[in-house]
Amino acid sequence: ATPVILKIILTDGSSQRLTLRSGLPASIDDLMVEVKKQCGLEGNFRLQFMDLMFGNEYLNLTSVSEIVDKGTLKIITVVSPVTEPQIFSPSSVCDYLSQSSGTDTLSSSESTSSRSAWPAVFHAPKFSYDAEIKLQQAHLAYLQNGTVLSPDPKLKSAILDGLVQEIVRYKVYVCDKEMEQVAQSLIKKHPCLTEKGSSTGCGGWKVSLKFKLSNYRTQLRKLGCPEVVVNSLKHKPPGKGSSAFGVKKAKRAEVNFCPAYSSSETQESLEAIQKDLLLDVKKKDNRQVVKLKMEKTFAHRRQEVVRDAPMVANFMARWPALFEVREINAEFKRITTVPLQSKFLSQLDLHSYNLMKLFQQRGGQLAKRLQPIIAEMCDDVDAGSERVVKGHCIYMGEEPESLVQEYLDMDEVSVLKAIKDTTIGVYVLKHAACDELEDVGVVLEGIKVLRYLDNVSLAVGMLFGLMYALNLSYPADLRYTFEVIQKIFIELDGDKLSNKVLTLKNRLFQ
Repeated sequence: ATPVILKIILTDGSSQRLTLRSGLPASIDDLMVEVKKQCGLEGNFRLQFMDLMFGNEYLNLTSVSEIVDKGTLKIITVVSPVTEPQIFSPSSVCDYLSQSSGTDTLSSSESTSSRSAWPAVFHAPKFSYDAEIKLQQAHLAYLQNGTVLSPDPKLKSAILDGLVQEIVRYKVYVCDKEMEQVAQSLIKKHPCLTEKGSSTGCGGWKVSLKFKLSNYRTQLRKLGCPEVVVNSLKHKPPGKGSSAFGVKKAKRAEVNFCPAYSSSETQESLEAIQKDLLLDVKKKDNRQVVKLKMEKTFAHRRQEVVRDAPMVANFMARWPALFEVREINAEFKRITTVPLQSKFLSQLDLHSYNLMKLFQQRGGQLAKRLQPIIAEMCDDVDAGSERVVKGHCIYMGEEPESLVQEYLDMDEVSVLKAIKDTTIGVYVLKHAACDELEDVGVVLEGIKVLRYLDNVSLAVGMLFGLMYALNLSYPADLRYTFEVIQKIFIELDGDKLSNKVLTLKNRLFQ
């Protein structure tokens, strides 16, 4: 069958390419299964197609015959009908509360942190009522004669308290650039607070904010906030009793780095769910139960990863459900709020053409190394994506064999011996005679943690997701390759780039 390529417009307004390698499916239901798989979608939705007969308006898709190659489909979320409100009697309310307090109730809304990603533009919040009155009066004086305000200790404390409360909605450890952003937002909203003699007008506010946030973290540690407790001195290794040593904090744009338990859960109740999961993953047709329990135990699992840094084999034995594609996608989204598979594959596809142009323009020794990549490009989407992944690795001056290791005509025992010393990577088993893929998987600490993946680019995406899920550092010999994946393809922390990656980005978008 002839492959069909479609443009899919998602509910958030973004779009990506959908490739149907076996042609159009037999039914709309089969098509929706493929859309869910490639776009990482869940829940109920319907498809609309762009109808040329009606001026490119979108109409509900009723037959696959209405789809054309390189056509456009649109995702429309289907909202469940609102049910009538239930009236509870006092006794039924008590029954409901007693039932909902059990560990069998799996409420996804309570299982993850409500924290949001750091905003592109930080907005200073409203302060206390009396503080706003003082600032309003100072603003009028500033407009009339340019007089800046020297706030009294009470007002300054109220301002700093308000800013800190807004900051911790996003994170408790803030970098210098983000703190500068907060201070700038304050004087932008209240120019009467601009500091004379400061090159930025807010240098003093920035320093005060750093001290205020540091003191606030001390309060949070006393209250048992896991993000701060994990960095207390008693958790430091012997001889390393310094507050600056080995600080565990979000360093790769993690939104939920070390979330707290929900109010209805304890370590004991979540540990009981973890033990249940060991049995649930072995049952057939039990996907929904596993999904809900994995979401429920996210904070427990995450604290274990950050605090204890367990070996992969031990963690895999405790959380086997995590080591499959759907759960890696779900875990990555809990940590970063960004979809992994759909984002990575669509961005890889989006940048492939420009990356290939850069490969062709490269000179010197890198050009010789890139030449086989360029020569082997073909119409096969999977093979093309694999070449681009390997090519950008070479372009960054790193070895693609450190990322993807191919094994030809080897049996299982020989492969296990070969990957024994592999810390992080993707393996590919091939038949030399026909160049056919027998198996594609992911290796961590010498263990096959994922097997029988569809292609190399998907395996690289899953490897990247596991590095977030297990809080693993990028290997030194592939740090630029993974930085490109994180900051250019996934677009996480994309404004903080090393010089090599910044050069690539500038050339890619020029």
